[in-house]
Amino acid sequence: MERNKNTKRAAGLSRRKVLKGAAATAGLAVGAGAVTGFPMVWAQALKDITIHHVGAPYSAIIDIANQANKDLPFKIEMQALAHDALRNRLVTQPKSVDIADTEYFFLQQLIPRGDILQAVDLDKFKYWDQVVPIFTKGEYPDGRKVSRQGVLPYEVQYLDAADGKAFHDGPTKWASGIPMIYNADTLGIRPDLVKRDINSWSELLNPEFKGKSAILDVPEIGIMDAAMAIEARGDIQYVDKGNMTREEIDKTIAILIDAKKSGQFRAFWSTFDESVNLMASGEVVIQSMWSPAVAAVRSRGIPCYYAPLKEGYRAWASSMSLMKHLDGIRLEAAYEYLNWYHSGWEGAFIARQGYYSAVPETAKKFMSEDEWGYWYEGKAAQGDIIDPYGNVMEKAGAVRDGGAFWERMGNVACWNTVMDESRYMTRKWNEFVAA
Repeated sequence: MERNKNTKRAAGLSRRKVLKGAAATAGLAVGAGAVTGFPMVWAQALKDITIHHVGAPYSAIIDIANQANKDLPFKIEMQALAHDALRNRLVTQPKSVDIADTEYFFLQQLIPRGDILQAVDLDKFKYWDQVVPIFTKGEYPDGRKVSRQGVLPYEVQYLDAADGKAFHDGPTKWASGIPMIYNADTLGIRPDLVKRDINSWSELLNPEFKGKSAILDVPEIGIMDAAMAIEARGDIQYVDKGNMTREEIDKTIAILIDAKKSGQFRAFWSTFDESVNLMASGEVVIQSMWSPAVAAVRSRGIPCYYAPLKEGYRAWASSMSLMKHLDGIRLEAAYEYLNWYHSGWEGAFIARQGYYSAVPETAKKFMSEDEWGYWYEGKAAQGDIIDPYGNVMEKAGAVRDGGAFWERMGNVACWNTVMDESRYMTRKWNEFVAA
């Protein structure tokens, strides 16, 4: 069923020193990111500004806020919330947030309201021409189109006007937000317990792993993993896994309920730690998993890998958006924070967890040659690979599961999504979990 897209998707020099030193000037333009120009009367007032960044736990990380507070002349406060709590906060308490850090599919619900977010003026964002083309063009570097099953970020990336409440089909100077953290997800495997190669999503439902498989209990995401497995097994050929009809939802849930009643699933997890513990304990040998969780299992000395499956990856991406209430000095500070965020330090930090930066070239400047080779180029590590907290994640000689950046992101089958029948899907998903 074809959807109406417009309706559905309706390093050396401290920046703190630079900005502090600008108190005697009328404008600023230095450091890791571009400053749009603070009036002289605002320079002293910057120290009293606090920007509230609220997002998901995998992106709203206090260490990033701490670094921003070292580099910027104003304060960043960061809070992490689960998906549902985050969405509720943005809708019911919008003035308590300045930077909305959300998955792209949230924008379908937030932008059309017109009273929560404001457009990002891309003339004020320094790095747009360096953002990977998945977001700016909906393409890969070789010109191939990125899958539009689910919510491809490009489809909700541009707005039709500064005060627009509709998405624009093609580039404009107005963005719904700036892409930040993203990845391509697949299944986590315990090779010592599975004892054979896994190359298809269908294995998630294979009776061979009865009582030893698990799935993510976030309806919008879990059903996509389930659909990848169901389609791979040949049960259903979806028109668009990311926007199922009621009939497709019913068929999908019926298959899942049958699998659950037969004892296929050991657990339904909803947090990072749950997924790590299930896999590390050996209770589960195959499951929906996030890349850093796989690394966390391996850091315990337990074999675990992220299978590059033949059907492709389920991808996701998060965006930084400006809240509607921002204006004046607070809005200019928010733009400066967007530029700092993409200037490289944060990109290198999240790379060491297995995530990707929207501006890889700036992240590269904050990574060693060996780190860049391992995380982005698919090369064997020359030395131990360290996580952001100094822990050994991989030993010398390891190669990243799935290979280089474009091998992984170049093989996306679908994206995290909110369906037209979202409420119906969530109700049916909960029936499955409770069955």
